[in-house]
This record gives sequence, C-alpha cells and structure tokens, in this order.
Amino acid sequence: MTDSTSISADLTSAFTVMQTRFNGTPYPAIKDRITLLKILKSKIISLEDELVAATSKDFGYRTGFDTVMGDILPTIKAISHNIKHLPKWSKDTPRHAGISLAPSSVSVSYQPMGVVGIISPWNYPIQLALVPVATALAAGNRVLLKLSEFTPQTNQIIKRLFSEELSEHCTVIEGEAPLSQQFSSLPFAHLFFTGSTNVGRHVMAAASKNLTQVTLELGGKSPVLITPVTDIDKAAKAILFGKMSNAGQICVAPDYVLVPNTLQHQLTQALCRLYKKHYGLGVEGKNLTSVINAHHYKRLSCLLEDAKNKGAQIIQPLDENMTDQQKHRMGLHIVTHVNDDMLMMQEELFGPILPIMGYEALPDAVAYINNHPQPLALYVMGHDKEINHSIEMQTQSGTLALNDTLMQVTAEDIPFGGLGQSGMGNYHGREGFITFSHVRSKLVSGKFNPRLNLLLSQNRLLIKLLRWMYFRN
Repeated sequence: MTDSTSISADLTSAFTVMQTRFNGTPYPAIKDRITLLKILKSKIISLEDELVAATSKDFGYRTGFDTVMGDILPTIKAISHNIKHLPKWSKDTPRHAGISLAPSSVSVSYQPMGVVGIISPWNYPIQLALVPVATALAAGNRVLLKLSEFTPQTNQIIKRLFSEELSEHCTVIEGEAPLSQQFSSLPFAHLFFTGSTNVGRHVMAAASKNLTQVTLELGGKSPVLITPVTDIDKAAKAILFGKMSNAGQICVAPDYVLVPNTLQHQLTQALCRLYKKHYGLGVEGKNLTSVINAHHYKRLSCLLEDAKNKGAQIIQPLDENMTDQQKHRMGLHIVTHVNDDMLMMQEELFGPILPIMGYEALPDAVAYINNHPQPLALYVMGHDKEINHSIEMQTQSGTLALNDTLMQVTAEDIPFGGLGQSGMGNYHGREGFITFSHVRSKLVSGKFNPRLNLLLSQNRLLIKLLRWMYFRN
C-alpha cells in the first residue's frame, strides 16, 4: 500500500448507494434486523455443501472438518446468538443521574452508525467475513464487504448469500491489494479489518484521514507456556490440535512453546507420537488441510531453511510424506534449539511449524513473553491454580486459555480481540454489537425542573450545597 489513493468510481458508487439506503432508514426496527439475520442463517445452512467444496478448491485441499467446525459452525452460532439477544442488547440502558441532576434521568442508547466497511482474510473466508457482517447488520448498519482475492471460489458463494433481499443491506467487493487500499480510504462510519499487523497499520492510516473508527483483528506470535505442574500428554494434544487445525493458518494458532528444560524431550516425543497416530499418512492423508498457495508454502520452507542454517534442529514425526511442494501441503515440523535471530521467531508463522524453547525457571518464561509484543492469544498449560493465576496477573494478551487452544474464540458470548500489535477493539457477543453501534448518552428532563432557575440565578446556596456534597474526602 502507498499513501496516494484514488478511489475508483465503482467503489464510490457502491458506498454512495449504501449511504443513501442507510439515510433512508437510519434506525431499522429490531424485528427487521432479526428477519435479515434469519435469512442469512438459512442461506448459509442451505449452501453448506457448496461452501465446503468451494473452500477446498481455494486451498488446493481443505478438510470438511476445518470448514464446518472452523468456518460454518461458528458463523451459525454467532448469528443465532445475535438473534436471541438482540432485543435485550438494543434496549436503552438506564444509568444513575446523581442528586445534582435531579429530577432528570439519564440513559445510554445504541444507535446504528451508518455504512460499515469490512475487510476479511483468506484463512477462514466464511466466518471472518460473515460474523462481522451479521453483527454489523444486527446493529442496524449497511455494509460493504471486501473479500480476499485468495478465495475466489468461496467468494462466489458468499456473493450468492447477499443476493435478493440481503443485497439491499450488504454489497460484496472483490479485488487485490490496490483495491483494498482504496476501500480503506472510503469515509466509512466504522472500518473492520482482519489480517496481518503490517497491513493493519496501512488500513488504520488510510482510515485516519476520514477520522473513521477502526477495529483491527490482527495476529502476532501466540505462545504456549507449559508450567512445571502439567500433564504433558494432555498439553501435547491441545497443542497439536491448535497447530494442525487449518494447517496452522489461524491468527490464534500456537506459534511457539515455552517448556521447562526437564520436560522438553517428553513434550517432543508426545507430539511425535500423537502426530503419527492422527496424521499417519502425512500429506497423503485426507485430514490435513493444504497451505493456501505456493507463495505461502515457499515462505514456510524458507523459514525452516533459515532456522536450520542458524543452528536449529528440525524434527519431523514421520519418515516420509511430510511435504508436497507441488500441492503445497506440509505436515508438522517441530523446531528446537531456536533463538530470536531466526526469522521464524520474528514473524507470525501461520503454518504447521512449531518452535519449542526450553526454560530453566518460570519467571524467565514470563519475562520472555513480556519482552515481546502482546499476543492475540496466550495458552497456559498447567494444573496449579496459584501458578496459573500468577501468570495471568503478570502477562497481557488479547485472549487467554488454560489447558486448551483455539476454543476461546468459539465462545460466542465473550468478546474477541487483541491489544497493541495484535489488534484493537472487540467483537463477538454484546461487545460486537457495541463495536458496531454508536453508544449515545441521553438526558431527559421533564416539565418540573427547578434546577434551571437555580443555575440561571447563579445561586450561592446551590454552590454551597454542591460543595458540601462533593468536595469532601
């Protein structure tokens, strides 16, 4: 992306049409919003098989499990949660006015913002597009949705979702990086971006020129911290699931592991044993999703080569079928003897590579995490509640999961988001509704309002009374 941006006539037209529609109905009825969400949910369910087939084509091969469990099911759950709770979320929330404002009342209302822009990534092309869209629609907005150029087959199905009655509320945009830059420069009421930290910086810079609010769902290097008091076999299961789901192409995938030196060998052996059990056919197996394309496969291969050249040890659980360059398929690669000079410890991996670092004392591991940018997810494996609580109090992360991986993202009633370089803002659940709403404060005064006379007369007795009420320790 560059700083100079001229917005195409088609983009400008699409935005203008949506803004006009929003202006015509700036506060859609809750029942109408629920109707839209039910239509969207019904269409997704009816197109499930086509969505599974389309994503598999886009990836070269993607397991049905990854698409259903990681893409379609979370989307359906999120929409259902919005439908169920929207009437409650949208009600005005009474607040305490205090004696100084008596007899007036105060409250908070949730107002649609306008036209929301959403830029979705390729790794979960259904969930990460449709959950923000559904939440923005629940909040009463109109939407322009920019889809990834890496998932053209899936994009066609998503376009069909927003045909007919839904086309009035969401317009789907396709295009490569230059179009994303133009998209970010539109004067949206809110801009929602999911992707890399580097691109997120450019998106925020473009949005700032219009003073557009932004939500950035980024990534970073999410660590797994194994404490001295843990069940290594159970920890290995959670790590393997988190790393191999969608071939590790997840913003909250375990990026590296910190393990006590005394347990490092045991962990490595447990991971290899589990991999052989569940992925025994390697890249020939039907339960292994491909790396999205040849470019990203080459990037991962270069990271492994760089680490090896700098002294790392690469452990492959199988003797064969660990890579297939032509089909851009890659199995689990465990990397030990790593250091921060290696490229794989400097950037988000987004693939089935797992660096493992040993530590001598727990404070050293905590310090290592704190000396790096706050991660989107922190995973702690351990069964000592005091140790776990101590780690929680000493670290920062967008999300936290104990003795599990990934699953915190699937809980639709808790917010999801990062901080620092892993993002800003939240969505999912009530927090998502609030993200896409203008939270407007409201004061209501009735016919009886003696406060006005007191204020206009600059009554000294009023000032004395207020001082007596508030200027006390």
